[in-house]
Amino acid sequence: MTVEDIKRTIVGTWVSIAPEVRPSAAKNPDGSLIPFYLSREFRYLTGDEFELAIFNSADAFGKVPLAKINIKGHMQWKGQHPIAAGAQKVDFFADYEYKVTPLLQPFADAMNRFTKGFNKWEVKGTQSILGKAFPPFGLAEGQIFSECDLIYIFNDMMFWGARNIDGRAFDREENRPTNLQIPLIRK
Repeated sequence: MTVEDIKRTIVGTWVSIAPEVRPSAAKNPDGSLIPFYLSREFRYLTGDEFELAIFNSADAFGKVPLAKINIKGHMQWKGQHPIAAGAQKVDFFADYEYKVTPLLQPFADAMNRFTKGFNKWEVKGTQSILGKAFPPFGLAEGQIFSECDLIYIFNDMMFWGARNIDGRAFDREENRPTNLQIPLIRK
């Protein structure tokens, strides 16, 4: 598929098949990785714009909602990715919206301990972190969150890149994923 074919194919809403697990950048005292559980709902709009809702959970089955993250922004297509024929390198920029909503009190409590310059974090209280210093997500003041990722379409499933097993972010080209994450399916 060409980039234009992919763009036409992915217009609409895509969702996780099941809760997903990813390594977080945080580690346990013994150095082992802390798992990060989430489900995604991605919407591709014409003009290379997107909306992404990430539902974090405290458990592997997604039964204990922890937080919801809403991101809106634009994408840049960067050329072929060698993981599979037709895969494309794509950079995502959360430059329109980046909001966080705690869904469990311990998460709200943690945000109150580790952030400054925000209203008090409360369950179901949404706040924008766009362009603000947000240490829990590794964001500095004025920084726009972006990721160097990939998209691969196969059998009407959308694959993005699997997280680096050491928890490294996709924050620059050399950290772009080299494997596929479990796919999203059409909603």
